[in-house]
Amino acid sequence: MAQRLTYRRRCSYNTRSNRVKIVKTPGGRLVYHYEKKPVKAPRCGDCGEALSGIKALRPRQFATVSKTQKSVSRAYGGSRCGGCVRNRIVRAFLIEEQKIVKKVLKAQK
Repeated sequence: MAQRLTYRRRCSYNTRSNRVKIVKTPGGRLVYHYEKKPVKAPRCGDCGEALSGIKALRPRQFATVSKTQKSVSRAYGGSRCGGCVRNRIVRAFLIEEQKIVKKVLKAQK
């Protein structure tokens, strides 16, 4: 018959934060080893795409890594992906161009 196992911590329910793996010790006993939660990569605020060049960590671990691993050296680096930044720059440029064209047309009247 299989050996019965008990949780080693206080939480006694099979919740997301209480995931375990069965491991056989050198002494032949079966014990639970607790697993860390799976990490998700940081995502772009505009399109939701995973940000490249940024480590995928649990929120608390971001405090321990260096600044270069948490952002990209670009405008909106670490918050928006490169494609969305490009779209923002192009949109701003076209809006400014439109304003200039309006001003020129108004001056011609």
